[in-house]
Amino acid sequence: MNENTTEKKTAGEVVKDSLRELGQTLVAFVKAPKALWGVNIPYVLEGLVYFGILTILGKYCSENVQLTDPQAGWVYSLVTGGITLAMLFLGGVSDRIGVRKALTLSFVLFLVGRFFIALSGTIPLGHGITSPMFFMMSGGLLIMVIAYGLYQPAAYAGVKRYTTPQTAAMGYAVIYGLMNLGAFFVGFVSPFVRRRFETTFPPNGLTAVFWAYVILVVISLLVTLFILTRKTDAEAVAKVEAETRALEQESNGEDKPKDEPAAPVAAVRINNIPFASLVILALAALVLGIKAKVGSGAFVPWGFPLAIVLAILAVWEFLRHRPDHPFRDKRFTFFIFILIPVQTLFAHNWLTLPYYLDRAFRGGVVSEYFEFFGNLNPIIIFVLAPIVAGLTARANIYKMMIIGTLVMALPTFLLAIGPNLWLFLTYVLLMSVGEAMWQPRFLQWISEIAPEGKTGAYMGIGQFPWFLTKMLTGLYSGYFVAKYLPNPDTGLPTHSQPMWLIYGFIAMVSPIALILAKGWMQGGMKQKQQ
Repeated sequence: MNENTTEKKTAGEVVKDSLRELGQTLVAFVKAPKALWGVNIPYVLEGLVYFGILTILGKYCSENVQLTDPQAGWVYSLVTGGITLAMLFLGGVSDRIGVRKALTLSFVLFLVGRFFIALSGTIPLGHGITSPMFFMMSGGLLIMVIAYGLYQPAAYAGVKRYTTPQTAAMGYAVIYGLMNLGAFFVGFVSPFVRRRFETTFPPNGLTAVFWAYVILVVISLLVTLFILTRKTDAEAVAKVEAETRALEQESNGEDKPKDEPAAPVAAVRINNIPFASLVILALAALVLGIKAKVGSGAFVPWGFPLAIVLAILAVWEFLRHRPDHPFRDKRFTFFIFILIPVQTLFAHNWLTLPYYLDRAFRGGVVSEYFEFFGNLNPIIIFVLAPIVAGLTARANIYKMMIIGTLVMALPTFLLAIGPNLWLFLTYVLLMSVGEAMWQPRFLQWISEIAPEGKTGAYMGIGQFPWFLTKMLTGLYSGYFVAKYLPNPDTGLPTHSQPMWLIYGFIAMVSPIALILAKGWMQGGMKQKQQ
């Protein structure tokens, strides 16, 4: 993206132009095809259900299933990491079967998986990591993981399918904001249902919350079936194509000549047996590495290092046969992997914050309504994401990544001062501003550089570092929670300050590395954007 301008403008003129452009984009987005709302409306409900489950899953594992805090952290790690891994393998399904079918299939699987999660706490199945209750919950979570691997790439592919170049940036920002809007509603739905049915579903009413989420999934499925029909899909595609041609005529003064169809390329057969074997061995080593001795949470010493070595070999085996794979691009790979440290703060929103609010603020209103305070970030993102997208639509993506990750990481040190409601609220506000600055643009960048017909696949590939973030963060978060935020039943005091200090230093790695690599990255980024 060319940063040179022929004339300089004052700050006021820049803001005025940005606001005018934001208004024009909003008007165009409101007039978007009906099919886009078939994607957006269920996305709000899915945001509520998904983040609602993440908010209470740790408490459910600890108090209902009666796992240890480290074991609960591993459940989080496998669920959230598994979702991203599922996107890596299932991201291209929507490209093959179509957005409408992929979304419908996703909600059917969501319904089945979340039904079993709710059922695990409804019928007496025992407790602990070896109990039928744990295995029923785990089976439901596994089905949910597969469903989400289909769902999010399909939803973003739908945004690309139903928006024009003029409305694309707003479309990605809005869908990102809608999931956050749904997550904000968790703070009202979850505590209300939990407290209302606490005696019906002992010991804490969390099972009732899971059943409420099953009902919301049914609604999402029905909305998808009745709004996103074959007819609305065809009408939306026709409308987008017509508006895109009109925009091209307006900018070029004439129709842009169509590209000649590319000559068919013969498919190359690749022997995937070595890759599959290494993946299976890596997963087996990982299971051994985190296999818990019931009640102790001990590690098999050599399992985890072996899993890392086998995973590296599997990646090498996969990439050496695919010269055009995005991971062969050093700048692209650096760009997405260097965000892992700051992305750990996203993971801590469900891995650590619910415990922090419930235990560090024990006995007060924050603890009593931990779901509400733990989901303030989403409503801020919902408000800020479209505004920031409009005001920074022409901003250099790499600079936005640097500023956004820095603004997101620095407030973590406020929590290192100690448990204080105002410090926490300040942290949430500033962190959310930073997130709104870089996260939607990053998703847009991945989607827009994807070749035609491979949007879902690229979205899945771009999410791979997020898989590593959630897996790695979940492996150590339970230890930190047990050490610095012990269960009140143990009688040990909480002392969360060192934990947040460490997490702050981890998050700062991303903006510092982006700054140091700016010269090397900018050249490649300009070429990518073009």
